[in-house]
Amino acid sequence: MTFVVTDKCIRCKFQDCLQSCPASCFHEGVNMLVIRPEDCIDCGACEPECPADAIVRDTAPGAEQWVEFNRKYAALWPRIGSPGEVPEDADDWIGVEGKLDSEFDPSPATN
Repeated sequence: MTFVVTDKCIRCKFQDCLQSCPASCFHEGVNMLVIRPEDCIDCGACEPECPADAIVRDTAPGAEQWVEFNRKYAALWPRIGSPGEVPEDADDWIGVEGKLDSEFDPSPATN
């Protein structure tokens, strides 16, 4: 089992989850993070740390699509080990619906 990041992270990208993850399984895109499912040790430490509630267990209803999404982008994006800049308007994007279709940027982060 694993935890995955959903579209609730898009444009929020708070990164609080990074500091609690003992497996360093997060990867960074321009405007969101994903978890590499193969690296997740299923500890759950990251889930309560996300202010946007963007992290779910892979067995949650609707999570199947996010497992593949996370796997795909973790293979394309760089691993992130420490928090970077949080978008200034991150709080404004909490709870906004439809972000995958309107706001997702598939580009990797450039540090």
